[in-house]
Amino acid sequence: MAKKTISATDEAADKDASLKEKKVPVSKKVGVKTASVSDGEPEPVQHDNASVIPQPESIDSNPVKTIALQPVEVYSRFSDFDIRLFKSGKHYKLYELFGSHTLEHKGVTGTYFAVWAPNAQVVHVMGNFNGWNKNSHQLFVRWDGSGIWEGFVPNIGHGETYKYAIRSFYGEELEKGDPFALRWEEPPRTASIVTHTYHDWQDRQWMQKRMQNNALTQPYSVYEVHFGSWARSPESPDQFMTYRQMADVLVPYVKDMGFTHVEFMPLAEHPYYPSWGYQITGYFAASTRYGSPQDLMYLIEQFHAEDIGVILDWVPSHFPGDAHGLFRFDGTSLFEHEDPQKGFHPDWKSYIFNYGRNEVKSFLISNALFWLERYHIDGLRVDAVASMLYLDYSREAGEWEPNIYGGNENLEAIQFLKEFNEAVYSHFPDVQTIAEESTSFGGVSKPTYLGGLGFGMKWMMGWMHDTINYFKEDPINRKYHQKELTFSLLYAFTENFMLPLSHDEVVYGKKSMLNKMPGDEWQKFANLRALYSFMFTHPGTKLLFMGDEFAQSEQWEFGQSLDWHLLEFRPHKGMQDLVKALNKLYRSEPALYEKAFSGEGFEWIDENNAEDSVLVYARKGVLPEDELVIILNLTPVVRQNFRVGVPQTGVWKEIFNSDDLHFWGSGTINPQEIKTEDIFWNYKNQSVALTLPPLGASVLKKV
Repeated sequence: MAKKTISATDEAADKDASLKEKKVPVSKKVGVKTASVSDGEPEPVQHDNASVIPQPESIDSNPVKTIALQPVEVYSRFSDFDIRLFKSGKHYKLYELFGSHTLEHKGVTGTYFAVWAPNAQVVHVMGNFNGWNKNSHQLFVRWDGSGIWEGFVPNIGHGETYKYAIRSFYGEELEKGDPFALRWEEPPRTASIVTHTYHDWQDRQWMQKRMQNNALTQPYSVYEVHFGSWARSPESPDQFMTYRQMADVLVPYVKDMGFTHVEFMPLAEHPYYPSWGYQITGYFAASTRYGSPQDLMYLIEQFHAEDIGVILDWVPSHFPGDAHGLFRFDGTSLFEHEDPQKGFHPDWKSYIFNYGRNEVKSFLISNALFWLERYHIDGLRVDAVASMLYLDYSREAGEWEPNIYGGNENLEAIQFLKEFNEAVYSHFPDVQTIAEESTSFGGVSKPTYLGGLGFGMKWMMGWMHDTINYFKEDPINRKYHQKELTFSLLYAFTENFMLPLSHDEVVYGKKSMLNKMPGDEWQKFANLRALYSFMFTHPGTKLLFMGDEFAQSEQWEFGQSLDWHLLEFRPHKGMQDLVKALNKLYRSEPALYEKAFSGEGFEWIDENNAEDSVLVYARKGVLPEDELVIILNLTPVVRQNFRVGVPQTGVWKEIFNSDDLHFWGSGTINPQEIKTEDIFWNYKNQSVALTLPPLGASVLKKV
């Protein structure tokens, strides 16, 4: 169980920049005088994955002697052991060492800088403090071949903007932001900012029960959000809402809708807003567009106060070629693979991490743990996993080279993903990792000790495509496409699947979910209600993109707010009420989640009635009395006295009907309890007769 976590040494420097901070001494082999225990400094900090809130140290009341310091003082936070871990790809807390850290040295407050640039001739730090002079503040390269440049700059602290001026091996002059910066200037400006990630967290209760709330045997319904376009002020439609403003409106909305989790599309700093956040330059910084690191922490804290988990989209698959970012950071392919067949992504015109380089693995895994530790993130949805797994992804013959065994698998990326998941679950066993993986690659959500990649869940892309294609069909033709709905159950339990209706399905001319549906206005809404009902009663966890819950008419536009005014109209308000009811049904009925990843939790009763386009199936929990029977009627024909075999004798009750008037349905429901009859049907010894709603779903439970 995770502790209350506000960790890492840089957080000890709170808003009072005069506070002392503990330092890790450098080995005496370095050959230069550095801070050490013998110099009268505090003992080295002992880091763990869930350290307590740092407390300010007492300040000596005696006046500090004036010491003349160099523009950059020799100083280090790295131990020899840190360097060995870094070089071996096993250091998963690099954010405690690299980057900028405000502290006190020799009685003077300043900032320590550390950056990895092994192929640089020289590295300077520049900023407002020196008039952006590229030559006045040179960092010191370590003696140990690690390629780390570091040093202490006196008399600068939180809020200082800076960059690294790097002269490459070939003499190229580069200006780079800090890969480990905790904050960046708001785009289009590109400098890094000295800051901290201290926050006095108030979510202890959530953290103590997170293991249970995140378990695979619990309901897991996710609301996917693009932060910049969920809502904007009507008075200033071009102005983003801040993290704190969103805490006042988004948190109660997600709570009221009944979702168990919210998933944010990437919030790490990205210079190009139309990338939706997937082109990241500041991997360790929350986007300044919406506020400070502490503002985002406050938002997450408010979600936790309402028992809502927070998932973050994480992008280890590629990064952009912005001049101030990771691309050719020291004049060479440092973070990306040198070979463009492995290091360039043809679809996104971006660059692929070199997963075979140990220091890059340490960078990426440290980044994952950073968000989990510093921001109390409850899960990471890993973007574009398929593009990482295959060397020939989006490449024609001759544009890729096979691996050492002659196959198309990217063995280095596969090993990285295994190590990533092992690191996450060993440090934070109460979170989830979720793979956006669209191929038939086996074992994505199986443990690494069984040969899998180790993810907690995998997106069920096949279900999504087949289901949408089915519902696009005119109901008169659906009898020819029944297998598109039933096929998913042939492989539903081979992975821990999440059913996604994500942002990718409502952009680039794909139309909104509502306008994918056939028929007139009423039929479009009825079809979408039936689709959502199928989704929430199908095995697997759930994800729904913002706006889909009230049937936004137009496809998603990232440059503007959702069309919230549509809720003034009954059809859209009815759809919102339906999703709210489905979340309530899902969370209150154990049969829908207790065995979501086991074939024991599902049974077909009738999957072969293609002529009527009717599907009947049962969902089962641990207790027999929790069993549900679901009937889908996917034509606009009302079917009276329709007989269905049921697993138990007794009285059954309809506990949900998507055609309810409250959802803007036609009101064809079964309000009376239904007694079983001793009529053999659907290979069951007893059956019931009921009315099936048009383009609707009915859920029965024994009373």
